Amino acid sequence: MNSILDELKYAFQRPNNGLMQIIVINLIIFLTLLLIWVPLTISNEGDIYKIIVDQLTLPAALNRLIYQPWTLVTYFFTHEGFLHILFNMLFLYWFGKIIQEFLGDEKVVNLYILGGLVGGVFYILIYNLIPYFQNQITGSEMLGASAGVYAVVVGAATFMPNYSIPLILLGPVRIKYIALFFVIMSYVGTAGSNAGGNLAHLAGAGLGFLFIKQLQRGNDLGRPVTQFLVFVKSFFVRQPKVKVSYRRSKSNNGHTTSKKAKAPVETKQEEIDAILDKISASGYDSLTRDEKKKLFDASKSE
Repeated sequence: MNSILDELKYAFQRPNNGLMQIIVINLIIFLTLLLIWVPLTISNEGDIYKIIVDQLTLPAALNRLIYQPWTLVTYFFTHEGFLHILFNMLFLYWFGKIIQEFLGDEKVVNLYILGGLVGGVFYILIYNLIPYFQNQITGSEMLGASAGVYAVVVGAATFMPNYSIPLILLGPVRIKYIALFFVIMSYVGTAGSNAGGNLAHLAGAGLGFLFIKQLQRGNDLGRPVTQFLVFVKSFFVRQPKVKVSYRRSKSNNGHTTSKKAKAPVETKQEEIDAILDKISASGYDSLTRDEKKKLFDASKSE
């Protein structure tokens, strides 16, 4: 528990810590809304609080969405219930750590953001296209990080299906079964009172599966997200000037020659692809110690 608190404390001071930065942003927004809610409620100004939350919540109705398109992003950073944010952030941390350790922090951020976006778009489309949901579209809105969290959970389960997590009363359980359980529960919930949220869960889960499968084929669906975030960060972080130095070494005959060290990038990538294919076919436990080390070293260079 102390390690988690330390990571939260230094979330924005350490490089490659996007997972904890996402969690901190969610917590800040949750606590801010809580601090606003208390005085507005006891002063009988609850309507003002509702207006504030509405500006962060994703509406299903297109005539509302057109005036607040930013909610397609803000909704998956916004929570109101304590248990809602608690379980979302715990699942994000547990499964995000798996992705972070073996594929790099960048992949966790991409999965979360793409899962949230795809979940939001799918929710809007279904509510506007399926007659059963069109009757509920007025006043229907969605908030919470669940779509992005499901993308991370299913992404981790797709990448390392046989990785086990100890659960109370059940003992070690492979994460593919944990992910499958929550996907089935969300499918059943699409006909319930939280149909919109469960539709977003399924879309996020589908994105997580597709993301990892494409990554194993060498296609990074998260590249546009990475490029956009780098562009945004460039406005806030001064880029250091890079000095290029050319090192020359003497050859055996005494003449000076330029020395180029060219790493066999393609060969390394082929090795990693082969390891990922082995994980997909037989699970992470089937890897040798050397293969696990190569995968871990590759994740650190992300």
